[in-house]
Amino acid sequence: MSIEEQQELKQKSYAEAIRYMNNAKETLQKAKKEDNYYSDRKYVRTACGTAYNGVLLALETYLKLKDVELPKKKRRSIDFYMHHISKIDGKMMKYLDTVYSVLHLDGYYDGVLKASVIKDGFDDAYEIINKIKPQTATVQ
Repeated sequence: MSIEEQQELKQKSYAEAIRYMNNAKETLQKAKKEDNYYSDRKYVRTACGTAYNGVLLALETYLKLKDVELPKKKRRSIDFYMHHISKIDGKMMKYLDTVYSVLHLDGYYDGVLKASVIKDGFDDAYEIINKIKPQTATVQ
């Protein structure tokens, strides 16, 4: 992949991942926070699922940029991502572990309502997404 193709891929994927995160933040605001807890589990679950999908998009792009061949099937196991990320970047692996645990399992599946926990998941999601941030990012 040429440098220009890499930059184009980063630009497109970064903008899309940030769009997911912006949608997730908007949804999370609908959950209304009271005393460091969200009051509406449905919105928290939706927001966490949306943010997690933005992270998966960023991870796929990151792995493509590292010349990792993605499996043909559309639905990939978290083990696939963890296996390859752990070989490439240990710090990013820690972020992925948090994002998977907090956003996917705790937030999306279990509907955890503690705002500080969800914030930690979102913070680490941005750390992963920023790994594909192009030098001249233009977000729509």
